[in-house]
Amino acid sequence: MINSVLIVDDEPGIRDTLRGVLEDEQFVVETASSGEECLERVKAANYACILLDIWLGDGIDGLETLQKLKEDGVDSAVVMISGHGNIETAVRSTKLGAFDFIEKPLSLERTIVTVKNAVRQRQLELTNQQLQSELAEQYVMVGDSIVMRALRKQIAIVAPTDGRVLISGESGTGKELVARAIHAQSKRRNAPFVEINSAAIPEELVESELFGHAKGAFSGASKAKKGKFEVADGATLFLDEIGDMSPRVQAKMLRVLEEQRFEPVGSNTPVTVDVRVISATNKPLDGLIENGHFRSDLFYRLNVIPFQVPPLRERREDIPVLVEHFNRKFSVDYGKTPKIFTSDAVDALQGYQWIGNVRELKNTVERIVIMSAKDTIEADDLPELDVSGEPSAISFRFPSFKDATDAYQREFILHKLAEFDGNVAKAAEEMGVDRSHLYRRMRNLGIQAR
Repeated sequence: MINSVLIVDDEPGIRDTLRGVLEDEQFVVETASSGEECLERVKAANYACILLDIWLGDGIDGLETLQKLKEDGVDSAVVMISGHGNIETAVRSTKLGAFDFIEKPLSLERTIVTVKNAVRQRQLELTNQQLQSELAEQYVMVGDSIVMRALRKQIAIVAPTDGRVLISGESGTGKELVARAIHAQSKRRNAPFVEINSAAIPEELVESELFGHAKGAFSGASKAKKGKFEVADGATLFLDEIGDMSPRVQAKMLRVLEEQRFEPVGSNTPVTVDVRVISATNKPLDGLIENGHFRSDLFYRLNVIPFQVPPLRERREDIPVLVEHFNRKFSVDYGKTPKIFTSDAVDALQGYQWIGNVRELKNTVERIVIMSAKDTIEADDLPELDVSGEPSAISFRFPSFKDATDAYQREFILHKLAEFDGNVAKAAEEMGVDRSHLYRRMRNLGIQAR
C-alpha cells in the first residue's frame, strides 16, 4: 500500500505514540516489537516506509534487521531510530540502505516530515519502475530466430563499451530498437537516449539541431539553444538516417567525432562533450561514398562496430511470435479482447514479403485489432496479402462506401509511411499530395506521425 507504515520498536509507549500521530496524518500503520517480527510481517505485506529502532532488546538489532531486509529484496524506505545515535551508526545505516536516521527523543514534527518524504520517495520509485517497465515493453526485441539470437549476443558484447556503432538495415526492421537495446545495457543506461532523424529535419536546420545555436545566429534565433550533442553529454546520441546528412554537416560531424568538441552555430566558444554515438541507415553507404554523397572518413569513424539488422523475410519463423505480441499490445491499447489467429492466417502472414518489414506487420495487426469484428481471424479475414509483396485491396466488409474508402486510404497511407520509414514529407511527395493535406488526412484517419 502506497501510504502504509510499519513501526518496529520494543517500547510499547513509542509504538503507540507514533501510531497515533501517523494515523492522524492519514497513514495506514502497523507495529512490530522485534526485528524477527518485522521480517515476518514484510513477507505478508508491502510497506512504503518502515520506522526501525536500532536497539530492540533481545534478538537481532535494527542494523541486522535492516541488512536482512535489503538482502531479501525488500524495497521499503527504511528510517532508522536511535536513542544512542552517533555518526558511525548513522553512516553504517546509510551504507546499508537506510533512507534517513533520526534520534530519540523523537521530534514528532520531524518524524512526520521524514515519513512523508520517505513515502513520497517510494512513490516516485514505483512510478519510475512502472515507466521503465512500460518503456522496456515498448522497445522489446521480439523473436527467437537464429539471426535474432545472434543479434542479441552481439548487443550484449558491444553494449558495455563506448565503441561507436553503425546499424544498417531496411526501413522498418527495428534499427532504433537495436540502438535502444545497446543503450539499455550500457554503462550510460541511466542517462538519456537522445535521438535525431536527419531525414525528418529540413537541411538548413540540421546543423542547429545537432550542435545548437547562439542567440541571433540566424533569423528566428531569438534565444540560444542547446543542440542534441550537448543534451547527450554523458549519454547516448542516436543519429538515424545518416545517409541524408548534407556535406557541410558531415564535415562538422567528422570533427566532433575526432575531438568531442564543437562550436554552436553563430558562436566561437567551443563546447566539449562526452557522447557515445550510435548511427543508423537504410541506405547502402558504400554506394553513397562512390557517388561522392557521403564522406568515407566519416563512414570509418561511425562504422567502428557494424550491425546488420535482417529484414523480416529472412526470419519468417519470428512472425507468429510478432503477431501475438502486437495482438496483445494493441488489444490492451484499444481496450479490446485479443484476437485468435488461426494457423491458416499465420501461414498467410508468413508467406507475405513484408516490404515494410516489422513496421508493416505491426500496422497490419493494428488494423485487424481495430477494424475486424471477429474474435477469430482466419486467412480470409486478413487484408489481402500478395506473396509477391505487392499491396492489394483489403477484404473487410464495410457498411458504407465512405467506410470502405477510409479503410483503403488508411491502408495506402500506412503502406507509404512504412515504405519511407515514417517520413511524412517523402510519403506526401511520392503520393503527389501536399504535406499539410496528408497530415490532415492522417489525423482524420487516426494515424499518428512519428
